[in-house]
Amino acid sequence: MKKPVLVIMAAGMGSRYGGLKQLDPVGNHGQLIIDYSIYDARRAGFETVVFVIKPEIEEDFKRCIGDRVSQVMDVRYAYQLKEDLPEGYSVPEVRQKPWGTAHAALAARNVVDGPFAVINADDYYGPEAFQEIHDYLSAHEDGALYEYVMVGYLLKNTVTENGTVARGVCEETGDHYLSQITERTKIEQGPPLRFTEDDGQTWTELPEDTIVSLNMWGFTRSFLDEAWKRFPAFLDKALAENPAKAEYFLPSVVSQLIGEGKARVKVLRSGDKWYGVTYREDKPTVVNAIAEKTKAGLYPDRLWEG
Repeated sequence: MKKPVLVIMAAGMGSRYGGLKQLDPVGNHGQLIIDYSIYDARRAGFETVVFVIKPEIEEDFKRCIGDRVSQVMDVRYAYQLKEDLPEGYSVPEVRQKPWGTAHAALAARNVVDGPFAVINADDYYGPEAFQEIHDYLSAHEDGALYEYVMVGYLLKNTVTENGTVARGVCEETGDHYLSQITERTKIEQGPPLRFTEDDGQTWTELPEDTIVSLNMWGFTRSFLDEAWKRFPAFLDKALAENPAKAEYFLPSVVSQLIGEGKARVKVLRSGDKWYGVTYREDKPTVVNAIAEKTKAGLYPDRLWEG
């Protein structure tokens, strides 16, 4: 069985944040959020990391993080391009950005040939999640169904006081397999925790212990093959209805596969608190949290020298 690799989606430019948030330091010695994710992944057993980036940030990305990580892990790069489409399709003039998280994962399809975990670059997930997902991927292969996994978090641990967040709201079976995931793009802290689908005209409350996805998934290679096969159907609809902004969401592909009885997704749980820089105002909270974790001994002060 091949060892799982870590795929990090780092192509987003952070429009709500106001800059290239993946490269904004949060540690005492210039460490980024992504440093802590990679550190946690490495001690969990991951040996290879694939960075999905845009070509225009490659030089800065390698200087700020890639070259450093390459001293301790096998580093590979994949490039998310809006022009990376199936044969017969072209980018409409109104389209400015790539096609979403499933498209980001697909960018790695030529450098990933076995099980892999996929995460966002700008989220702090905590060490527990990396250990759980690595161990699961190392012990499960596809059988009658595709065997996938996700790490779920309590909603109350994943919100910010500085605005809304997007989360995949999960429903699961009694034995903790995912039955449905619904993307909610505007959830706010409240109280109470709640989401809107009409720009705030109406709100729906959500319990604090709702299990949500932070895009921490574990897949076999089959996921990339299935996502690529389904991409044309997404594009047909997107080009007809919303060519400028439609996104090929990773959870949407998962939901299709579950609905068709082709895959099952084990829902693991992390009790860690999420930290991220969705908004520029979030940064002080992240910096303080990392400082406290370092002081408590969870991380060395000089991350890669400890």
